Amino acid sequence: MKPLALLFVVAGLALIGWLTARARANHFLRTATRSSSLPGHHGWYVALWTLIPPLIFLALWSTVAPALVTDAVLATPAAAALPPQGFARATILSEARALGAGRAYGAFHALAETLAPAYAAAQTRFDWIATALALALAFAGGAFAFVRVRPGFAARTRVERIVMGALLAASLIAILTTIGIVASLLYESARFFAIVPLTDFLFGTHWSPQVVDPRDPGASLGALPLFWGTFFIGAVIAMAVAIPFGLMSAIYLTQYARPATRRWIKPMLEMLAGVPTVVYGYFAALTVAPAVRSLGVTLGIPWASSESALAAGLVMGVMIIPFVSSMADDSLAAVPGTMRDGSLALGATVSETIRKVLLPAALPGVVGGILLAISRAIGETMIVVMAASGVATLTANPFASATTVTRQIVDLLTGEAAFDSAKTLAAFALGLTLFVVTLLLNIVALSVVKTYREAYE
Repeated sequence: MKPLALLFVVAGLALIGWLTARARANHFLRTATRSSSLPGHHGWYVALWTLIPPLIFLALWSTVAPALVTDAVLATPAAAALPPQGFARATILSEARALGAGRAYGAFHALAETLAPAYAAAQTRFDWIATALALALAFAGGAFAFVRVRPGFAARTRVERIVMGALLAASLIAILTTIGIVASLLYESARFFAIVPLTDFLFGTHWSPQVVDPRDPGASLGALPLFWGTFFIGAVIAMAVAIPFGLMSAIYLTQYARPATRRWIKPMLEMLAGVPTVVYGYFAALTVAPAVRSLGVTLGIPWASSESALAAGLVMGVMIIPFVSSMADDSLAAVPGTMRDGSLALGATVSETIRKVLLPAALPGVVGGILLAISRAIGETMIVVMAASGVATLTANPFASATTVTRQIVDLLTGEAAFDSAKTLAAFALGLTLFVVTLLLNIVALSVVKTYREAYE
């Protein structure tokens, strides 16, 4: 049975278990004097016991079934003609698997067409084995739970424990994923730093991973130009756009705009945060970059690049505006109204009240929002991949070519370089550095926002 059909069957059995257990609970609760659980609790207890065991089994089965199917195919006489372990063997097996599953209608290797029927037969056999075991678990779990439905059984407590366990497992997924990411970064970065000294990587000024000297790999993998390009594009140019426009829009929306105007402008401004970054990248590469180069030529800079730091930074700043505006809006709105009213009552104008009362009071929240926006900007990938250059340079000229850490990570992990080479491992070292920087920025920003909230709550 196909996996989707099997899931529907198991869900149907769980529904039947819910209905029958609820009906049984209704029957004995009519005569029972007291019960801690409602009929629905008994129904959910049986339904969960019917549903969860086969789902766990199917999740585990999906990880081992492909290997079992492949072993069954390799045991057939036709598999003796396969080449030794390697790329060719894997390609033939992959084509045979696709043909057997009906996902392809032809293959480059004749042997793949020969093995396809064996794959189809093995897959069908193991699918029926999985179906039988999953249904057996569903019936066994449902029967185990159904016989326990009786007066005095604390079904409500059991259901709440199951739900709590599911919620705990869901929350642990994010934690375990983060631990896995950090562990992989640390492991691969340690392999890189065993080849390249840490000081050469952090403070070296020459970045040329295309040509790495095996005798001195650190001479070509100095990441300081990448760190400077990331800071220059994401924290200087982008913030020069995002901070004034975001802050001024927040001031207008909270202090000057009428309620009807705010209801229209604020959602339209926040829509910028929902635009895919690849769209910003296309806009930067096809519209902003040529315009910036034309501006540079007009200003007497004939060597102005079409992959300049200014083009990527401007578009990145536009993308970050909603982050700054939203945090500044919340911070200004959270300032006690008595401070604003008192300032106006003493004769200050609205602009003076904003400059001398509201902004100083909301400054911690605004700064926290800016730091969060910076961490978002320096981790941006698509805009710099499509608009920035791949040339690492140490320059403060916005019309010159510049690159970032994220752009180089993409370049290093695409291509045909060996995975354990210094060039490829450098991507993990760059990722670890970027992770540490953004983590520190987030910690500082959250601490600033927390201090702000403590002051006015």
